Amino acid sequence: MSSRTTPNTSPNTSLPTELPPNAGRAAAGIAIVLVAQLMIVLDATVVNVALPRIDDDLGFGPASLSWVLNAYTLAFGGLLLLGGRLGDVFGRLKVFEAGLVVFTVGSALGGLAQTPGQLVAARTFQGVGAALAAPSVLALLTTSAPDEAARNRALALFGAVSSGGASIGLILGGLLTDIGSWRWTLFINVPIGLAVVLLAPRFVTETPRRPGRFDVVGALTATAGAVALVWTLIGTPEHGWTSARTLTGFAVGIALLALLARTELRHPHPLVQPHLVRNRNRVGALAVMALLLGANLSMFFLVVQYVQGVLGFGPLMAGVAFLPFSLGIFATSRVTPALIGRVGPRAMMLTGTGTLALSYAWLSTIGTTDTYLAAVFGPMALAGISSALTFMPVTVIVLSGVEPEHAGSASGLLQTTQQLGGAVGVGAIVSVYAAGAVPGQLVPGMAAAFLTSATFAAVAWVVTLVVVRTRRPAPAVQAPEELVEAVAAEAA
Repeated sequence: MSSRTTPNTSPNTSLPTELPPNAGRAAAGIAIVLVAQLMIVLDATVVNVALPRIDDDLGFGPASLSWVLNAYTLAFGGLLLLGGRLGDVFGRLKVFEAGLVVFTVGSALGGLAQTPGQLVAARTFQGVGAALAAPSVLALLTTSAPDEAARNRALALFGAVSSGGASIGLILGGLLTDIGSWRWTLFINVPIGLAVVLLAPRFVTETPRRPGRFDVVGALTATAGAVALVWTLIGTPEHGWTSARTLTGFAVGIALLALLARTELRHPHPLVQPHLVRNRNRVGALAVMALLLGANLSMFFLVVQYVQGVLGFGPLMAGVAFLPFSLGIFATSRVTPALIGRVGPRAMMLTGTGTLALSYAWLSTIGTTDTYLAAVFGPMALAGISSALTFMPVTVIVLSGVEPEHAGSASGLLQTTQQLGGAVGVGAIVSVYAAGAVPGQLVPGMAAAFLTSATFAAVAWVVTLVVVRTRRPAPAVQAPEELVEAVAAEAA
């Protein structure tokens, strides 16, 4: 990191009197990394509003269509910790570039897909690339910044990109689908990915390497266990809960997760530090995050079907329809830091999970004769406010009391929980929807599905009440404050 310039001695400002010598290169490097982060965040939602068109074109079916989302999140979440470890050993920039190459190739293959299997495979490939690239983003931002002020600005921009990316993805996906084809929601990544890969070596500084061993078994069992559970859940409407397929799938998934736990306890360089999951409050907060992400991602899936299939919205207007949720998160997140200090994270989590359950129960009343303003706008705005009340305190609890050298592992564990919890939740709730679906109709099955989402939020409320014991204002967080805000923004 370059030496800092002499600060202005004026009492009203601490801005430097001149820019560091490498400020231009650093600014370009930060911009390049943020573009990559935006692309990764966008891809979690950009195809959502295109799902009905994808179903019409490739013929997925009500339950299997969720694999367009889950293939990405399962690969992303299951390999995220391994991607972070690879960056430590081989260098963050090198692994970041490799991940973007894989992500870009997967995007091109997805745009060219002609069958459901090809699209799901391409989305899996994208998830693998994102898992390699995403863990390096924060490290590359901080090492590219020439001074502390630039570092703080970069982290603030990271939070803005992460929290706003979901909304941008929905609107961009709708626009591309409306004026072109659902395939362009994937093709758009190709020129952006190629540009970032070509420019990054010129403007982004590599990080020091930290040689060590890889916990490949842990990464594979985490991914395979989650895949087995989601595959089993999605098949239950067709095969039944007591069929040999269902029981075998659950048994395999549980066995793989048990193998994951055994591996992490014995491996010298585990992906998940065992001491991080021995803290009662942290485990409870992680469970709450998994439940809420499952409920929220399922809402995205179901509301897209409703506003396009029942209300007649086009893809672009379907993306705009989610703005109450995004704006609710954005507005509430401005006050959550102050609230944590005043009432503590537990009270905020109880309030957020309780009102989120109410918002999904409200959505369960939608019908074929309702309007957007009457049936969707209110509960979605409430869901956004509730989510913002919950995400920040969960992040604070997960990162509280973590030694600085383990802050990256703790944040990686939180991000992995978000991705895998979202995938398993979507699998469970969409299977409930498919079980009640009527051919040619969209509303049957949605009431039960939204009530299942409400149940997820209600269980999160119970977990908070019974497991989380942080009653006082938020404890001191040893991880950097910017990291807390950045991870919370990404969750939102």
